[in-house]
Amino acid sequence: MPRFEFEMPPMLSRAVYDRADEIRHDEQRLKAKWPDALLLQIDPSGRYPVGEDGLGWIMALDAADEPPPEAVFLGLHPEEGRDMWAMRFDIIDGPKDDPRRGAQLLGANEAGILSTALGVLNWHDNARFSPVDGARTEPAKGGWVRRNTISGKEEFPRTDPAIITVVHDGADRILLGRQAQWPDRWFSTLAGFVEPGESLEQCVLREVHEEVGLDTWDPMYVGSQPWPFPRSLMLGFEVTADPDQTLDFIDGEIAAAEWFDRDEVITAIEAQEEWMGSDGKPIVDDARLRLPGSISIASALIRAWAYTPALDQVTRNDQG
Repeated sequence: MPRFEFEMPPMLSRAVYDRADEIRHDEQRLKAKWPDALLLQIDPSGRYPVGEDGLGWIMALDAADEPPPEAVFLGLHPEEGRDMWAMRFDIIDGPKDDPRRGAQLLGANEAGILSTALGVLNWHDNARFSPVDGARTEPAKGGWVRRNTISGKEEFPRTDPAIITVVHDGADRILLGRQAQWPDRWFSTLAGFVEPGESLEQCVLREVHEEVGLDTWDPMYVGSQPWPFPRSLMLGFEVTADPDQTLDFIDGEIAAAEWFDRDEVITAIEAQEEWMGSDGKPIVDDARLRLPGSISIASALIRAWAYTPALDQVTRNDQG
């Protein structure tokens, strides 16, 4: 069992709308419902239109008379029951937002709908040719398949698994790292992609060692969240390490890392609303620690650790 839990699922993992996967293959059904369907516009950089109460939907008929090949069927609207679609648009008129900043302002279902739209559209952008024979592929089944135009073989949306982990000492300290290009004093959890032939737990141990040089033990799964930048599934863990072991940034991805105590992390969490400006950039102040935004599973993991009562110091039972 993990030593702490999420109070609620991470932001992009809370949606409960009907994805209606059973009708994706029914082309006639999808065409028949298109005139009443809703369409979400996504521009090449991932921005989306903002409405008065959330996502800025348009009527599908305003874009085309029937579902275009490049449109992706998202499921049924959780309140209106209409079909929902998403499609790339080079230009979006009116107010728009970036998902890394704006998704935290959406409800659970709309945040999940946006995450799905981004993930599938990002896959389409990079799957126009078969990785097997180089033949052109074309969308099918409501955008949930790309079909080889020569062999007819179907390829499905790809999701890349990655671990993301809280590293703690089993008591009141947490290790957070930062990349050189991040805003000043911005620290987060460690993460990395799962390699072939590797379990999630093995990936946690390897990634932490590669990034900060620490030996860790007892990796425990906490929860997951889709991360459509471009199309990952973040698998959240917590793992224990010795704070007295020397840090070593072996692979060069992490520019700095520090151990922070629980009180300092809680102070940073409580101040988070105050230090992010309206443009999404940090406001200058003298705090030593700044944390990732609430849309990320990193934020959820850090909060879950911080607000769990102090744990007894964990020892390496079988590690010597």
